[in-house]
Amino acid sequence: MPDVPLWVVLFAFAAFLLAGFVKGFIGMGLPAIATGLLTMMIAPGQAAALLVIPNAVTNAWQALTGKHLRPLLRRFWPMLLGICVGSAPGAGFLASDSSGRATTALGIMLCLYALFSLLSLPLRVPQEAEWWLAPLIGALTGWLSVLTGVFVIPLVPYLNALSLRRNELIQALGLSLLTSAALAVALAREGALPISLLGASVFALAPAGAGVLFGQWLRKRTDPAVFVRVFAVGLLLIGLDLALRNLT
Repeated sequence: MPDVPLWVVLFAFAAFLLAGFVKGFIGMGLPAIATGLLTMMIAPGQAAALLVIPNAVTNAWQALTGKHLRPLLRRFWPMLLGICVGSAPGAGFLASDSSGRATTALGIMLCLYALFSLLSLPLRVPQEAEWWLAPLIGALTGWLSVLTGVFVIPLVPYLNALSLRRNELIQALGLSLLTSAALAVALAREGALPISLLGASVFALAPAGAGVLFGQWLRKRTDPAVFVRVFAVGLLLIGLDLALRNLT
């Protein structure tokens, strides 16, 4: 991405730093925050491409940190497979849209995610329903990801509805979001992952990783409940801006 103004680089650095902090603190939010902020300046497809390396590394880090990897894999493999299948149609809409529809779709997705976080709806999924519901949730999450560039709906509400312990939930989120590699494959297939963007994605890992470390440090010392609401309000404002941008 040659001839990028310095202020754009600094904005992107700050966006990844903030997104990494949110992920380290509450276990999710890196793609939602980073994509939402970056899409204020660049296309959603480019923002999703910049997230490839930070997403892969931080999610692997989160998935492998903890004692529940094997049982989580046994429990959630149908959902993980569903995400990959749902991503299979490709990211042509995300990669080539010039009408602003992808930006609008992303804004709507972020608003839904923020409202879910704010309302804290007491959703519950009975264990006997997981065998058929998990692959459907995965497939829908994968399909929506190639339209918007983020893996949040319905994945996050579903995992929250399983009554997992906090450490299990955070590790399950990391494991599930590792399948964002399927989006990277879809973007590459559409020619939306050039070497220049991939190189920039590697550099984006530094602020994202620093943010994750600080978020994890702070999570052990504070109650994240209030922060989750602040995060949700901020995400809602970003989502509304993106969703309404093409109406003005």
